[in-house]
Amino acid sequence: MTDEHHVAITLDEFPDPVIAYAVEGNEPHITATNGAFETVFDGVSSEVPVATVFDQFRVVTATAAADPVTQLLRGNSVGIYLDGLGDTGPYFARIIPSGDDTGYIVFSDLSECPDIAATSAVDQVSSVISHDLRNPLDVAKAHLRAAQETGDAEHFDAVSNAHDRMEQLIRDVLTITRGRTAVDPSKDVSIEAAAKDAWESVDTGEATLDVRDPLPTVTADADRLRRLLENLFRNSVEHGLDVEDQSVERGHEASPESGVTITVGELENGFYVADDGLGIPAQERDVVFEPGYSTRNGGTGLGLAIVDRIVAAHDWELTLTAATNGGARFEIHFCTDD
Repeated sequence: MTDEHHVAITLDEFPDPVIAYAVEGNEPHITATNGAFETVFDGVSSEVPVATVFDQFRVVTATAAADPVTQLLRGNSVGIYLDGLGDTGPYFARIIPSGDDTGYIVFSDLSECPDIAATSAVDQVSSVISHDLRNPLDVAKAHLRAAQETGDAEHFDAVSNAHDRMEQLIRDVLTITRGRTAVDPSKDVSIEAAAKDAWESVDTGEATLDVRDPLPTVTADADRLRRLLENLFRNSVEHGLDVEDQSVERGHEASPESGVTITVGELENGFYVADDGLGIPAQERDVVFEPGYSTRNGGTGLGLAIVDRIVAAHDWELTLTAATNGGARFEIHFCTDD
């Protein structure tokens, strides 16, 4: 991490305990800490392994399958629940990679939030994201100050991106927490039209959409149906961007420059969205719908959880399986009067 980067983003701008880290070899090390961290984590200093921090806690539960150090080595953005430390905590630690094997870990004290062990998954997400919103806000403030001091216009792009991130988080939380009240299934909506509209709202890169006729029309909330499709498309596209890394990990050969193809087709009393990516392993097909679960750098873990909520709010059924070409296939079956 360069001295210039330390000037641009001052860790003491964060109200929560924060560490900066860098991966050296196969071991993430702390490169800097802020005052809030030094107050809570007495005796933990720079240059020691990040694992030293997690070793202080009895309970360490990540929102992804692997342990925190493995997530750091992979460059994943995940959340980690930590039990109390002395008279403080419990904590929710958020890994925020910034590229080049560096990043931050922000420790948010959950002691003033509802008991995370006693609340539903929706309440856990509300508590966690309320803290996550402060992270891009603090980053935006730091970059704005750096822009004012240096005159470097590149900092304004970081401010804009942070604001976009906050807006997306707010939309996602509202969708998760409002449940059925957010859905008004009062219109006959064409799945084909909704799919094409949703595709225009997603940064699709080199991906291709294949809409297969005929597609049904269904009574639905048009806005929420489009949001459902946006999240399914975004999930396929974003994991398609990671196809090379995932292929290496799973022992496959990758062709990332070809882009992923996403197909929307008809089912008996429903429709499906499938892609030709690497797919989702069978053992992960239930957990991917849990709020907060993400294996992607910068992911909130809310995209597929929102899909699940929108489907349930319409009284539809959602099934995740493997596509015929090995990719992921999401099947949505409409409710019947039987």
